[in-house]
Amino acid sequence: MRRALCVGIDEYSFGSLQGCVSDAERVARILSTNYDGSPNFDCRILAAPIGGPKNCITRAVLRESIDALFKDKADVAFLHFSGHGTVNNLDGYLVTQDASKYDGGVAMGDILKWANNSKAEEVIILLDCCFSGSLGNPPEFDNAKALLREGISILTASRADQPSVEVGGGGLFTSLVVDALDGGAADVLGSVTSPSVYAYVEAALGSWDQRPLFKSHVSRLVALRHCAAPIDRSILRKLPALFPLPAEDFALDPSYEPTSHNADPSKTAIFGDLQALSRVHLVVPCNAPHMYEAAMHSSACRLTPSGRYYWRLAINKRI
Repeated sequence: MRRALCVGIDEYSFGSLQGCVSDAERVARILSTNYDGSPNFDCRILAAPIGGPKNCITRAVLRESIDALFKDKADVAFLHFSGHGTVNNLDGYLVTQDASKYDGGVAMGDILKWANNSKAEEVIILLDCCFSGSLGNPPEFDNAKALLREGISILTASRADQPSVEVGGGGLFTSLVVDALDGGAADVLGSVTSPSVYAYVEAALGSWDQRPLFKSHVSRLVALRHCAAPIDRSILRKLPALFPLPAEDFALDPSYEPTSHNADPSKTAIFGDLQALSRVHLVVPCNAPHMYEAAMHSSACRLTPSGRYYWRLAINKRI
């Protein structure tokens, strides 16, 4: 029970955009399956391409669609919007095709109310529009709307006073998010979470660019997508056997290296696991640039801080 609503509006009578429909389609495509083809989110696309029907995404249509996304029970409800955004002294707004001077579209404060009242266990809101940082940061006189109930994460393309940039036929923010979901933000287990997506996007944008925002109130991290893991979990589960204590070095000698004249097959198999762990930066050689030299010079290897983290997960049977 994982639902996603992906909204893209290119056609506006007062200033069309170029890549918003493409953004919605890309997000839906990457979310719909995991790397192995297994189903992930049940995605619905709401799109208004240039040259399409006029006013197909009105304020009423968008409100109805968002309400449908959030009102029923689900493990995760995911909202993505790419289009115009605006802000005034009352609130920020996702701009719909029927927007007018005094009615910008769907108020971000209303979206936050829907999210807070949602029956979905986890709610993820991703906005790629100008002034999107207004969501969860309303005017000072209405701070009650800024409260996030547990289980809500918000990622926005920019701060409340910043525009959102389009690059190469799509939103810069959405392009980075799709790359993050495609594996750029995956951990050693292959999982991509909201904080890892934000960290990936934030690091890619310079201090002179638009600045993304991340607002969250969660007690657990939900994987948005599973990507190919860089190492097999069976090897991670061997960490406590290889290192009985997380701060203890693993002594090596030439018999561990397969090309050595006195290679021991039982030890070279262990060394293969250690090399695999080294490639994902969970193990490092001691006093040597590479694992090969550590073995040939009878040195040792040890767990990195990340290695000690996964050691704890393994010994507690959490992987």
